[in-house]
Amino acid sequence: MPGLTDLHEILGSLRPHVRPGEYVVVTSTTPLDVDADARIVEDEGETLVLSRAAAEEAGLPYDGVFGWITLMIHTSLDAVGVTAVVAQALARVGLSCNVLAGYYHDHLLVPLDDVDAAVEVLGGLR
Repeated sequence: MPGLTDLHEILGSLRPHVRPGEYVVVTSTTPLDVDADARIVEDEGETLVLSRAAAEEAGLPYDGVFGWITLMIHTSLDAVGVTAVVAQALARVGLSCNVLAGYYHDHLLVPLDDVDAAVEVLGGLR
């Protein structure tokens, strides 16, 4: 089933869901044998998003601890403007976010202490 492309319809149906846990971002120039929730391969190395506990257990250094918010609306990979509107709305109130796009949903990593505020902002988008 294809995802939604109409920006107005998407923004009115984001349904932000907070995934339980604390997440960190780590990087390595060699592949890491650790369970990751997201893995991105770049020329400079691998970037992994994983639980804070898994990173600490593996002795992996990280900067910052994040909450994970999933936008439960199924957006198309062709949808235009979703990331921009979400990022602008959060930036207007001083909240940072890093976006990961999956096939079905967009996922936001926000500083752990800002999760509730981010959900509030996202819930007000139309």
